[in-house]
Amino acid sequence: MNTARARFDDPVELARSIGELARPLILVLDCDGVLAPLTDHAHNSTLTPGVGTDLALLATNDDLTVAVLSGRSLAGLRQFDFDDQLEVWGSYGAERRGHASVDLTHVEASRLRSLDALLSKAVARAGDGAWIERKPTSVVVHVREADPRRGRAALDWAMQQQRELSGHTCHVGSNVLELMTRSADKGTALDALRTEVKAAACVYIGDDAPDEDAFARLNGNDLSVKVGDGHTIASRRLADPHAVRSVLGELVTGWSQH
Repeated sequence: MNTARARFDDPVELARSIGELARPLILVLDCDGVLAPLTDHAHNSTLTPGVGTDLALLATNDDLTVAVLSGRSLAGLRQFDFDDQLEVWGSYGAERRGHASVDLTHVEASRLRSLDALLSKAVARAGDGAWIERKPTSVVVHVREADPRRGRAALDWAMQQQRELSGHTCHVGSNVLELMTRSADKGTALDALRTEVKAAACVYIGDDAPDEDAFARLNGNDLSVKVGDGHTIASRRLADPHAVRSVLGELVTGWSQH
């Protein structure tokens, strides 16, 4: 699909398709825009009602691994209080709950300081409402709450300036720009989890540009699901996080009947 607007799948039918996939199965979901409606400020985000319970119930099944794979840091994901049975990966897979924290090299730490200084200037250019988010391996400027014209201009300026630096990677999202001192992407993280659990099939549900890296790793035995409008290589679509919750509810019912 490559149109700006597209037909959305029926949650009941999509859940049925997921239930027919080979097992063991991994169900991997982004957080913001998928499990939680988007908000102007990440700190105000909450899970769609019922989602946390549904994920926890699904994770009790021996033939199903449920994972959250987010661009947020693990610290930023703690506000959602995901059940201990879920796999939780942050920073596009650079962080993983229950595993050792990120230890930057001297070169990476120095590079991160330079990236931080650059995006701090971008925040100043964007003005009121813009803010900076600091993660273990990256720094992010958010302009969703800033004046639209100043925010867009600040992101454009930062994009141009970061080209003068080296050794980092850049992620562009909706009203955000992230600069990473250590490369990580959702496709690589998805491959690692899939190999670890020896999954026969995978479902990935995401809503933003970084999720396309994960969609690109899926094959004919899998299902890729884009939430919302916009260009995507995903094969299926859901309208919004409420539709995602409907799919999860249907899956809970379906697995309980096996």
